[in-house]
Amino acid sequence: MGLCTWFQHKFTDPVLLVLRGGAEPKQLSFSAALGITLGVFPICGVTVLLCGIAITLLGSFVNAPILLLANFIATPIELSLIIPFLRLGEFITRSPHFTLSSDVLKKVLTGQASKQVLLSIANALLGWLAASPLILASLYISLLPCFKFLIRKLSSPPSSPRMPLQPLSDVGFKARDV
Repeated sequence: MGLCTWFQHKFTDPVLLVLRGGAEPKQLSFSAALGITLGVFPICGVTVLLCGIAITLLGSFVNAPILLLANFIATPIELSLIIPFLRLGEFITRSPHFTLSSDVLKKVLTGQASKQVLLSIANALLGWLAASPLILASLYISLLPCFKFLIRKLSSPPSSPRMPLQPLSDVGFKARDV
């Protein structure tokens, strides 16, 4: 199976199914915005758990497949935003800059994290917590017109004369005398 076929079966077809399934643009926009916002959480490996908690708590207010897809798409962005969240948290708490080095990473991976490392993680969490309402709101506002357009475009009746306007199950057949 080629990459294009895999992408179509695993990504394109499920998204089209959701868009054609009658979901509301506001729900889809909120779900995608929340998925990306949770997806940039500065602790790697926790985002799927956060999405599961959000799906459980919000229930029918979110579209779970879109939320999880947006979370998955946000993974590269998550890695690039850890340092800006750390710096924002340091700015808020007025703590000194934490120097990032390979030695610090080695200590974290071997379980010898110092108080300073734990404080920097707390600063990164604080930076994310301060920025997340702005991220969520701006993504929601920018994604809403996109989902409105996609739903309108994908739910319009077919314009081809070869495609029936009503499902085949609704078409009645007449018995013909032979």
